[in-house]
Amino acid sequence: MVRYAIITGAASGIGLATSRKLASLGYGVIMGDISDVVKEKAKSIKEETNNERVIGLHVDVTDWNSCKEFYNEVLSILGIDHVDVLVNNAGIIRDSLFIKMTPEQWDQVIKVHLYGAFNMTKQVVDGMIKNQWGRIINMSSASWKGNIGQANYSAAKAGLIGFTLTLSRELGKYNITVNAIVPGFIDTPMTASVPDKIKKLIMDRIPMGRMGRPEEVANTIAFLASEEASYINGAIIEVTGGLVL
Repeated sequence: MVRYAIITGAASGIGLATSRKLASLGYGVIMGDISDVVKEKAKSIKEETNNERVIGLHVDVTDWNSCKEFYNEVLSILGIDHVDVLVNNAGIIRDSLFIKMTPEQWDQVIKVHLYGAFNMTKQVVDGMIKNQWGRIINMSSASWKGNIGQANYSAAKAGLIGFTLTLSRELGKYNITVNAIVPGFIDTPMTASVPDKIKKLIMDRIPMGRMGRPEEVANTIAFLASEEASYINGAIIEVTGGLVL
């Protein structure tokens, strides 16, 4: 039996690595991203893994109608009636000290992370309940505990922890597990914009002395999506190399 997984923010970084990992394991993979480059990325992964069940589609996770249209398109293209796995990975940063933070910077981050997780989860949850099986994996961050210059991002990532814990209680009886991943300082396009001085300060707080790789986070996601993780529910799993903020 083929399991189907939606990964948002799939055009780069952790989302791209997760898409590649799940495709290599034989999942049907639906890569969603606001950037249309996701379609080319999906084509590349399809060829790399020799997995014909890989597609890339445009979606704006902040927009309810976009998410609804995306999900209906997924079901139509693949000829399925539900999706088994959802990875809420789409994310952005708009860093600023709070005293300088604009309403737009606050809104953009909250909408992508929190509205995005709500909008996408609402699409898939009824099908998971009907099928009595599902995996929802939310991407939080070590910054959920608070980080200077990231009041918006930290609030959003902390919100995803609360979202995860609540849904794990509500959906567990349907054999749907809901867990959160807490990545640390991972080598992605998002962290590439961090000034070298700040990078060094962060690296000094990582006992392993290096940044994490997107593939290392993807491996954890793949485990949580599997049958082997059937009794892991409401977990907050750090993939940080021991980072202390």
